[in-house]
Amino acid sequence: QVRVVESGGGVVQSGGSLRLSCTASGRIIGNVPMGWFRQAPGKERSLVAGISVNGGGTYYSDSVKGRFTISRDSAKNTVYLQMNSLRPEDTAVYFCNAGGRFTGPYIPHRTYWGQGTQVTVSS
Repeated sequence: QVRVVESGGGVVQSGGSLRLSCTASGRIIGNVPMGWFRQAPGKERSLVAGISVNGGGTYYSDSVKGRFTISRDSAKNTVYLQMNSLRPEDTAVYFCNAGGRFTGPYIPHRTYWGQGTQVTVSS
């Protein structure tokens, strides 16, 4: 059993910042690739950012490149998503995924998803 838990969502004004955290625990041996996805109402879930096992490789979707930063604390098996210069179009439920494959983009594990955290950016 693997448990993935996100935190850090909330409501922020346009131009503001938020930091999301995601911790994977359970039957995970060592660090694993992890990624952040988001899903807005009426839209499909899409990849926002991914990070490799050692953190040396990162990937960002074009819509967040230059504004969001993904990082990890290997000792805690925790991944962070620092979101700056937020825009109303960033409003979505953000999901963390653990144990997928990092190939440049991040391919999610079919099962290991968190419950999601809401991010709302007001204009």
